Amino acid sequence: MADKLRLDKWLWAARFYKTRSLASQEIGKGRVLVNDQAAKPAREIAVGDRVSVRKEDPPIHVQVRALSAVRGPAPAARLLYEETAESIAARERAAEMRRLAPEPAQGIVAGRPTKRDRRLIDRMRGE
Repeated sequence: MADKLRLDKWLWAARFYKTRSLASQEIGKGRVLVNDQAAKPAREIAVGDRVSVRKEDPPIHVQVRALSAVRGPAPAARLLYEETAESIAARERAAEMRRLAPEPAQGIVAGRPTKRDRRLIDRMRGE
């Protein structure tokens, strides 16, 4: 195994992104930080580096545990990194907040009113 590996290749192998090109695009947009600094896709990472991936609302902070240039099964990919305790706590808090305060738009089953619905609503209002 090598001492260092390209960031986009590691993110792909660790199954954070489906393709290397998608990983490169997200890194270019500034959604991936290495040791709290902006990175480029070709930046080399080593074991022990801290990587922050902003895919969902609370970013995922992981510590690099191993390097792999090949994309394997998900259980093998989880061995490449270890999520920090703060990151796990933040994700659990966010999940609890989503559970306690669900999205208001999810209660709308029928969607927006149609033209016919709008006319009925206007008739009921007396307009």
